Amino acid sequence: MENKASFIGVNRHRLGIDGHGVVTLCAFTGCPLRCRYCLNDQCHDEKASVLRLTPAELLDRVMVDNLYFLATDGGITFGGGEPLLNSCFIEEFCKICDPNWNITLETSLNVPLEHLERVFPYVNKYFIDIKDMNRDIYEDYTRLSQDNLLTNLEWLMSQPDVADKVTVRLPHIPDCNTQADVDHSRHVLKGMGVKNFDEFNYLIRNKKE
Repeated sequence: MENKASFIGVNRHRLGIDGHGVVTLCAFTGCPLRCRYCLNDQCHDEKASVLRLTPAELLDRVMVDNLYFLATDGGITFGGGEPLLNSCFIEEFCKICDPNWNITLETSLNVPLEHLERVFPYVNKYFIDIKDMNRDIYEDYTRLSQDNLLTNLEWLMSQPDVADKVTVRLPHIPDCNTQADVDHSRHVLKGMGVKNFDEFNYLIRNKKE
């Protein structure tokens, strides 16, 4: 069966955004979360897909920036949506792309562990959006259990030499968490071995009741 995935966009020249160097952001459709203030709500709408590509077709599309990737230590960032829902696609792509490209993953980690294990040998950098480490806050905000996130994060941080590859995003979410909650999340995550954090404020775009 042909391995095709749906994308809401393949965006070139993300300089200093979504990874080191010149980056092309490949944003998949599909996400298991139903966040109250989704920052990219079109990922839930299959009709929002603008491209359906095989790994080879995506490679053909992004090869135009090969020299930029190599000169700036850049590469491909897989986002969405939740890219790990397309772990087989990512694995196949990474097997055929230039091994000198940096592969970055923007993920909530809320998928079965097998997806993370499949792509782990190929990923150079992880941006992980954990929402909040308080289970009640997380599950109220995302409408989903925190169990997969915790299992995957514990597994990832137990791998050798991975800490410098991981940045955890700590959002301040209006009407959902406080500075004390964010500080608590940081404390818990440091205890798991996380060293790099990106703390920021959500700007409300879409509100789901």
